[in-house]
Amino acid sequence: MTDDDRVFKALADPSRRFLLDLLFARDGRTLTELESELEMTRFGVAKHLRVLEEAGLVVVRRSGREKLHFLNPIPIRQIHDRWIDKFTEQHVTALIDLKHTLEES
Repeated sequence: MTDDDRVFKALADPSRRFLLDLLFARDGRTLTELESELEMTRFGVAKHLRVLEEAGLVVVRRSGREKLHFLNPIPIRQIHDRWIDKFTEQHVTALIDLKHTLEES
């Protein structure tokens, strides 16, 4: 499985996307904090976090006895640059050209 495949797999699940949203809102959360925001077991949340870690979307740092979870936006940006940006570039270029043409008139 490639890195892109892991990221797409991780992003495919709504619970994992919700966990990423939580970490975007406030980084450095514990499993207990994240678990309190979802209606699932601690084991279920830990399993989702493991998938996010394997995809590189979440980085874990130990602080004493706690594991803090942090969002790593780099894999999402790489997906954007590889899969999304190239498909929108032509449209954006056409709009910019149109803007310049209209401004010159």
